[in-house]
Amino acid sequence: MAKRKLSTAELIGISHFSRNGLQTENHGELVYFLVQPSNISVLSEANIELKIQHLMQLLTVQPDIEIICSDARENFEYNKLSLAKKAEKEQNLKVQLLLRRDMKFLDDIQLQMSTAREFMFCYRIPKTGNEQTFAMLNRLEKQINDQGFDCKRASKDDIKRFLSRYFGHLCEDSIDDVDGERLIRKWIIPD
Repeated sequence: MAKRKLSTAELIGISHFSRNGLQTENHGELVYFLVQPSNISVLSEANIELKIQHLMQLLTVQPDIEIICSDARENFEYNKLSLAKKAEKEQNLKVQLLLRRDMKFLDDIQLQMSTAREFMFCYRIPKTGNEQTFAMLNRLEKQINDQGFDCKRASKDDIKRFLSRYFGHLCEDSIDDVDGERLIRKWIIPD
């Protein structure tokens, strides 16, 4: 009997998108809050210390919050390595020069985007009723904002974008719930 391959969702234990975030098989419901990053390079040392104190206070009040940091832009390292290998093998000096210019261009782009980070707080919902959960999440969002963090609850599209980036697929468009969903709507189900 052939062994069935698991989907990515099955491998990481996600069962479905829930009203508040992601429902997992073994770890309950996960709710994500997008946090607007602060540019600490322009803050004074005192303001940086204050930000750290606010984060410590938040984690003291809500020790179950998990912090996630991700690059919000693409990494060009594989592209640059490929161009470098091609440049080494290239006999034509003009083509070699163009390949090296492409590598510098990718370096410049990556340098401009190097500070593009995205932060999320994740909270695992304990078993409570729907009304209690909604009120608890509103209180949690208020606590995060009260500590000086500009945050909002992540939408389904925010979570899909974040997960796609985590798994190495960068996509600026909206992401289908099911592979090929957009094509099916476009070609099979006419308007």
